[in-house]
Amino acid sequence: MSLSKWIVDASHSSVDFTIRHMMIAKVKGTFHEFNAVIEADPTDLTTANIEFNIALSSIDTRNADRDNHLRTGDFFDIEQYPTLSFKSTSISKTDDGEYNVSGDLTLHGLTRTESFTVTYEGSGKDPWGNEKVGFSGKGAFKRSDYGLTYNAALETGGVLIGDEVKFTIEIEASKQA
Repeated sequence: MSLSKWIVDASHSSVDFTIRHMMIAKVKGTFHEFNAVIEADPTDLTTANIEFNIALSSIDTRNADRDNHLRTGDFFDIEQYPTLSFKSTSISKTDDGEYNVSGDLTLHGLTRTESFTVTYEGSGKDPWGNEKVGFSGKGAFKRSDYGLTYNAALETGGVLIGDEVKFTIEIEASKQA
């Protein structure tokens, strides 16, 4: 199959994350606004081109005060750095339908190479005859690698906010005509 262009169906997709809080629990959140352009043969991602962008202002941790703080200069500084972006640079197959996707992740004005796991979930036609494809992704990165170092020491030892951000992405995309 040749490369086709696929556009994310945001109403059937999600970008979620988890980070440690007080070294004893995890805070979960999501980003509601994101887009991606995928040029791929979905059955063989090794030749794909993937670009993914997240509007950081769309963060939702189910706590408005925390979300507003995350948008400030202490964290994302969305006035200066409104998006997180990722552009694939290499993709290798690790198992049937499983891939290691490496690329340039840009956050808070810094770009680093990161690698994530992507799974091809399948493809099919919706009731209106549109071709659809599904992917799942997961990975982690250190927020300190991107200059996001705000924290507070805890009286009992340790810190308020963990450094590792874990994320999961569920994508349903539509084939462009």
